[in-house]
Amino acid sequence: MAEGEFFSIVGPSGCGKTTVLSLISGLMPASGGAVVIGGVPVTGPSREVGYMLQRDQLFEWRNIRDNVLLGLEIQKKKTPENLAYADSLLDKYGLKEFKKHHPSQLSGGMRLRVALIRTLTTSPKILLLDEPFSALDFQTRLSVCDDVHAIIKSEKKTAVLVTHDISEAISLSDRIAVLTARPAMLKNIYAPKLQACGSPLHRRECAEFRLWFDKIWKELKDEKH
Repeated sequence: MAEGEFFSIVGPSGCGKTTVLSLISGLMPASGGAVVIGGVPVTGPSREVGYMLQRDQLFEWRNIRDNVLLGLEIQKKKTPENLAYADSLLDKYGLKEFKKHHPSQLSGGMRLRVALIRTLTTSPKILLLDEPFSALDFQTRLSVCDDVHAIIKSEKKTAVLVTHDISEAISLSDRIAVLTARPAMLKNIYAPKLQACGSPLHRRECAEFRLWFDKIWKELKDEKH
């Protein structure tokens, strides 16, 4: 992956997409080969990686700011500089007025933004996104995809997204890896190059979008036979 790239992984259910994220993060040791980040092999849980799970994992007994600071607390990095950075992210991305609110007072889209900001506060080089939009309704999902993509690009982060949603992968990604059925192997890597169409939401309206969808859908469909 190139620095600053938004890279997605799609494949048949159960092929091992989430396992790939576990390998990148160092949560699971590789049985062969190596994962290398910035020229350094990953041999255990890496602080160079931020991991967003399918659920936002926000704690109701902590307010929004305290939830955002959780990663810094765990890594013992609550320095004045890092606290100021966390507050600047909350301010920059529309959560300034909600710092003292609790998760139940926020919409699903706002909760996801909080979870992303919490991940960013520890300054990881790579963000791993494990189907983070799956719990949202379709309308919310479209707008939140735009928000998350804009934040990641604005902060110049490299991102790896695992998703079952082909449309989501095409609209968000610079490149898409298609995996085979289990045991997963790399089948193809595609670069839709729809950036000229604008935001992820607008990319769905590009003429080429349907062509890419049909191509990737056919690849995944063939893996089921």
